[in-house]
Amino acid sequence: MISEKMQVELNEQVNKEFYSAYMYLAMSAYCNTIGLTGFAHWMRMQYEEESMHVTKMYDYILGQGGAVHLKAIEEPPQEYGTPMEIFKMTLEHEQFITRMIHKLMDLAIKEKDYATQTFLQWYVTEQVEEEANVNDILAPLKMVGDDKGGLMMIDQQLAKRVKPAPLPTKN
Repeated sequence: MISEKMQVELNEQVNKEFYSAYMYLAMSAYCNTIGLTGFAHWMRMQYEEESMHVTKMYDYILGQGGAVHLKAIEEPPQEYGTPMEIFKMTLEHEQFITRMIHKLMDLAIKEKDYATQTFLQWYVTEQVEEEANVNDILAPLKMVGDDKGGLMMIDQQLAKRVKPAPLPTKN
């Protein structure tokens, strides 16, 4: 069973994860409108992945005897600028989520909530991957600059991102 404080904080994180999914879906729509369908696909797959992160946390709260309290999701922006600006914003957002996961881990440690520490370790590892993935896209974006041919090559690469594998479900 999780403490009331942990439950409240996990529910706050559920909202942040929902916002992440919502933001990536908005980014996907934006990329489609500017003709970068590979970028749009990558963001759509990111939306799918974030949706699974929400469900995993939702299930954990319930599995620990807690209550899920869903709140309104903040509206994401509708326009994002250049592909470089999009991925800089993506990195900043993932770094924010990393800080929030670390804050949750700090609370779990303070409360000696070993089950939640174990659960959150998956998110800690996931955030390392998330930031690395974005940095792996920012590097070639920086190299190509304003070169439209280079941008189209990156767009083609991003179109190859596969749908994330489903996370294990609880039995």
